[in-house]
Amino acid sequence: RFSLNQIASLHMFDSVRNNKRAVQIFLALITLPFAFWGVDSYVRNVGAGSDLASVGDSKITLHSFDQAWRAQQDRMRQLLGANYRPEAMNTPEARLAVLDALIDQRLLLLEATKNHLVTGDEMLREVIGRIPALQENGQFSLTRYQSALAAQGMSQAQFEAQLRQDLTLQQLIGAIGDTAIVGSEVGEALLRLQSEERHIAEWRISAEQFAAQVKIDSAAVQKFYDENPKRFETAEQARAEYVVLSLDSLLAQTVVSESEVSAWYQGHKERYQQAEERRASHILLTGDGDKAKAKAKAEEVLKEVQKTPERFAELARQHSQDPGSAEKGGDLGFFARGMMVKPFEDAAFALRENEISQLVESDFGYHIIRRTGVKPGKLRALNEVRGEIEDELKRQAASRQFAEAAESFSNMVYEQADSLQPVADKFKLKIEQSAWLPRNASPEAIAALGPLGNTKLLTALFADDSLKNKRNTEAVEIAPNRLLAARVVEHRPASLRPFAEVKGDIESTLRAEEAAALARKTGESRLAELRAGDDKLPWSTVRSIGRNDARQVSQEALKAIFRSDASKLPAYVGSPGSGGYTLYKLIKVSHPETTDEQRRQAVRREYAALLGQEEFHAYLAGLRTRYKIDINKPMLESKDR
Repeated sequence: RFSLNQIASLHMFDSVRNNKRAVQIFLALITLPFAFWGVDSYVRNVGAGSDLASVGDSKITLHSFDQAWRAQQDRMRQLLGANYRPEAMNTPEARLAVLDALIDQRLLLLEATKNHLVTGDEMLREVIGRIPALQENGQFSLTRYQSALAAQGMSQAQFEAQLRQDLTLQQLIGAIGDTAIVGSEVGEALLRLQSEERHIAEWRISAEQFAAQVKIDSAAVQKFYDENPKRFETAEQARAEYVVLSLDSLLAQTVVSESEVSAWYQGHKERYQQAEERRASHILLTGDGDKAKAKAKAEEVLKEVQKTPERFAELARQHSQDPGSAEKGGDLGFFARGMMVKPFEDAAFALRENEISQLVESDFGYHIIRRTGVKPGKLRALNEVRGEIEDELKRQAASRQFAEAAESFSNMVYEQADSLQPVADKFKLKIEQSAWLPRNASPEAIAALGPLGNTKLLTALFADDSLKNKRNTEAVEIAPNRLLAARVVEHRPASLRPFAEVKGDIESTLRAEEAAALARKTGESRLAELRAGDDKLPWSTVRSIGRNDARQVSQEALKAIFRSDASKLPAYVGSPGSGGYTLYKLIKVSHPETTDEQRRQAVRREYAALLGQEEFHAYLAGLRTRYKIDINKPMLESKDR
């Protein structure tokens, strides 16, 4: 099964390879994975009275915002994992950020429509055909395509409208991003800065050497204990029992009869019909954009192929300009109708076995095609697809059952709140026991709690009703199609560790802090002497360090070293760290004698991408002044999720 977000993110497979910078800018600035349902829905007024914002005459409805909001929550949940906190995301600032992204997308779409930008059918077919998730043995599978859409409740028209719109927006964004140009002089200056190396020696002042000078009195220890009670508090804890109702548990109990499988097969045979496929090899000549040159070369190669057809693979490796197939002797594998551009497809399906075509012109250039195989269309037998049908019917049945069971489960744990046993008996669930659960745990601690690692559930467990009356919590959705209810069986309130127990730890902490302070003070004094010309320190061996060598020194020290004025050497800087203080002597600045050309080009691309982002920001800012934008702030702020 493939989620809508997985399919939508994979459709750029070929476009990313061919136009990486434009797509990078798109992903950097338009980060929300919205579903598009056709241009019309963006430029017409839908649902008066439920508009959250307007961009010119185009309305953004509450329904559109809700879709975008849910998509953003799903994205953040996947990105942050156990660190995801719904309450942290449900803020006025977060809601406005989602709406702003919707407004930006609407502005871009209106401009694309205004400038008559479209994505043709051939390009759409090509992109869909190359989505790995929709391929089988490296070839587009219509069955997989239909199954993936059916699993998401989407029609082919809906998905293709979404994809067509994404590709159209990419045209606009690419056109803007590609205007960023980095001159050779600027590129060389950036490369010189990035490749600069500084030769340094160091002298470290450790905190340990001041340990004997540190005196800590008992009053300071007591004061630290009194002023920092939270540091010595044992967290409030609870131990709970819980039950989980999940779609998977119902799925395991679901049985599908042979008659149901047979009836489904008979009613959905079109889903199991495999189209006829052809296998072909080709030699592609593009002429690097020079059409006349491409045709002349193609005619020359065609004569060689016709003269010695047995050398087709050899000639493809030698002449073809299709990097994907040339090294395989031009082999394209098997493909069905609709997977190739039309001129190529028509020619390939008209050829007989091992027959070689004349020149075939397409948008890519000139092709010489040889048909090498055929797979007749056929209906997959019931026995071949029985497992797929059973899985689908079971999931459908379990989904219906879960929707009904979820309501009953939620009602039951609330109405019979003194025990989880009734709900466990009804749904044949096992009552599980938890370890001790901390209140206000860190994200790392919550992540280790398994199914109980859910902020909403932990909040419910530590509520007064749960702790004092030992009542069931409400049913909490801890994951899609997964509900959990829990009940506290034992509670430990927070408590302060006795002073005598932590006295030694406090003394050690205060000694370390005081020793570090003395090391820093000494280091800063020595630094002033060095800068005044008094350099008698036994420096370490000189070594070179680059701008990105954070493994050699701390990040703070690296910044200090490269911020220092190198116009007069030696130069001196200091940096605290690791409980001490380190002095650095800058002796020499150097640059590599030669620079790898790939690195030079990479620096220019990186800077061009930054310029492209700036230009794109400016373009969006200009669009915001060109169109009247109204936001219904009371409606936005009243959203409670």
